[in-house]
Amino acid sequence: MAHREALREFQSRLAERLSTARSTGLAASWLAIEAAQRNFLFPLGQSGEIFPWTGSQPVPYTRRWFLGVANLRGGLYGIVDLGDYMEVEGAAPAAEPARDQARLVALNPALDVNCALRIDRLIGLRGVDAFVESAPAASDAPAYFGSRYTDAQGLHWQEINLQLLSQQPQFLSIGA
Repeated sequence: MAHREALREFQSRLAERLSTARSTGLAASWLAIEAAQRNFLFPLGQSGEIFPWTGSQPVPYTRRWFLGVANLRGGLYGIVDLGDYMEVEGAAPAAEPARDQARLVALNPALDVNCALRIDRLIGLRGVDAFVESAPAASDAPAYFGSRYTDAQGLHWQEINLQLLSQQPQFLSIGA
């Protein structure tokens, strides 16, 4: 029970920080997440609401990365497993403890795509000052990959442009 209360407190604090960051515009630039054992950054302006992962209703004859649909605050959203979609090499299935930390990050309604990305773990907010180095995406990287960043601990972070991701023909073609 204490674990659930701590999780609720964390989510509440994060929601407050997201709200503050959106209103000031400068407090944070990205939502930091983990998917398929890699660190990613979602631009706050392209990210929507964060939901706990409670499962989805499977849809037959779809690609394996399309987990199905879910009712999120009264809206029907397609659920995409981000790590599976990107087919990250060497990615192992999430361990059971990590599944408890899985979340859904809805795309911002301004992107006009009712979709939420299933991520393995929500890490928090990051601003430009959290990183010591940046580099452009590799020339062979997907079109939706933004800059790569390195933080003070030496961890690498890949920015994902959610608007470009949501416009990719492969992303929009869920049929198997």
